[in-house]
Amino acid sequence: MTTLTIRNIEPEIKTKLRMSAASNGRSMEEEMRCILRNVLAPQPISVGLGSRIHARFAALGGVSLDIPARTDLPRAANFDLSATA
Repeated sequence: MTTLTIRNIEPEIKTKLRMSAASNGRSMEEEMRCILRNVLAPQPISVGLGSRIHARFAALGGVSLDIPARTDLPRAANFDLSATA
């Protein structure tokens, strides 16, 4: 195991670390190890890209859009360059 010394920690950060450690029933040293493990451990991707985008912006609220009824039947795409649209 390696020993790591961290100097010049802001007092607010040290206080938050101490409070977090106390609330989790750990020493400050163990709390710091847990924080580093959680931050640096590879996270498995559990949801798709669309779900992650939705989760990121969900707190901003949403927009309700009226979807018009379809009146035209589906048709195949026309890739003929000489045809007009």
